[in-house]
Amino acid sequence: MTVLRSGSATDVGRVRKINQDLPLEASNLYAVADGMGGHVGGEVAARVAVDALLQGFTREPTTNGLKDAFAEANAAVWQESLDNSDLRGMGTTLTAVALVGGADGRDMLALANVGDSRAYLFSEGQILQITADHSQAEERMRRGEMTPAEAAVHPQRHILTRALGVTPDVDADMWELRLRAGDRVLLCSDGLSNEVRLDELGEVLAAVEDPVEAAEQLVHRANERGGSDNITVVVIDILVGEGGSALASVVTPIGLGIGGPLSIGPEGASGLAAAAGPVADMAETAAVPRVDTLAPGARLGFSSQGPDLSSDAPRSGEFFVAEPGTVPLARSTTTVPPPSRPFIVPAAGKESRGARRRRLGIPRRITIRVVLFVLLVAAVPTAAFFAIRWYAYDNWYLAVQGKEIIIKQGHPGGILWFNPKVVSHTGVTTGEVLATGVTQIHSGVQEPTLDDAKRYVTNLHQEYLFLHAAAAKPSGTGASTVGPSGTIPNITAPPTTTSTTTTLPGTPPPAGATTTATTAP
Repeated sequence: MTVLRSGSATDVGRVRKINQDLPLEASNLYAVADGMGGHVGGEVAARVAVDALLQGFTREPTTNGLKDAFAEANAAVWQESLDNSDLRGMGTTLTAVALVGGADGRDMLALANVGDSRAYLFSEGQILQITADHSQAEERMRRGEMTPAEAAVHPQRHILTRALGVTPDVDADMWELRLRAGDRVLLCSDGLSNEVRLDELGEVLAAVEDPVEAAEQLVHRANERGGSDNITVVVIDILVGEGGSALASVVTPIGLGIGGPLSIGPEGASGLAAAAGPVADMAETAAVPRVDTLAPGARLGFSSQGPDLSSDAPRSGEFFVAEPGTVPLARSTTTVPPPSRPFIVPAAGKESRGARRRRLGIPRRITIRVVLFVLLVAAVPTAAFFAIRWYAYDNWYLAVQGKEIIIKQGHPGGILWFNPKVVSHTGVTTGEVLATGVTQIHSGVQEPTLDDAKRYVTNLHQEYLFLHAAAAKPSGTGASTVGPSGTIPNITAPPTTTSTTTTLPGTPPPAGATTTATTAP
């Protein structure tokens, strides 16, 4: 029976971004997901993938179950991006190792990978990168189109050729690992592999016994080297392995079409370690060179015939030895951070859209901050609208409609889209006011209130009635009449007083008096 223990550590690096990495530590399943696709999409993609992976593998904890769980994780991320337009184009890397039972009944580890999150094996003081990054630069390197040094700095090292959730289907690279007590498996996002050299990874794994402390020290070293990306590390220790200590640790690729197993023999054994156990069913039990027996620049292939060192062109699936005891590959893509909240396995049954959004950590579209921002943005044009409206209608003026004098609210001709409107029919016609009043109305009479406008019309009408009544009085009474021009001409002369005065002859009459002289017969 194989016994494992693990430790993990995460850090958002010096660039404090939204977490898009997500580690998983279950009793028999360990994984690292590194999301991509924007502020929210990367975090959601990683969470959806890890949730689906755990659910799928829990139903069938086998090698095939891990493969099917990767397919389910891909489908879940893909479907989530279709259901939510805000998450279109999201995806995630995923590297997972699981404790499973082999065909012979013995425990082993199944490893699966999509993307550029990596898995390393540390055994007998040697560290080996198992997974191959799915990036344009490194695939070109594996085809012999560029060297490892060129791939490490090539612009296409950031472009993934394979990731979960980007297409409806994806193929995962898979391996079976038969490991011995004392071996270690390291899973990490490229935030670690971008900053820390392979030999430094081996130094920490060799020097620090506790897996939690080892993971924390690796994160610390990555931050010391720059920490420009988020870092997620999971260290798994093999406390009790299968088989005796004389057996080699064997890594067997599944379905990659690149030959047989790779083994790392026990310390003190000869330079060649024999593949053992079920590996013989896949390939002949031929000698496979130990990593520490290859010179820098040599190639290590998964071939039952042993590595072909005579050809300069690398073959698919080969590893390159940059230093004695190391097998580095160039980094590929740049990814981003890890969410702090734990993943939740949803209960059976149909899950509501709201519950799914909460589980995946998708932020609500409508929040108090969003509402306040919208209100603030809307307040300025709204205030301007009401200010213009108030000014446009804070005025009343007289107009003639047919022959009736009416009162309109607004400004003659209107202001912007605020046109004047009729607010009062006075019932007074143009024939019931003086001609001068009609002329004033046509020239424009504006008042500050509706009452003032009504009072103005009333005054015009009262003036007309007064003069009309005066003109109707009998002549000789000193009354006036109204002329056609609205003037008030005199229609009679004021009466004069006649008096008779008798004066003595020779006496002059008083001034201003009208006298009637009487001549005596």
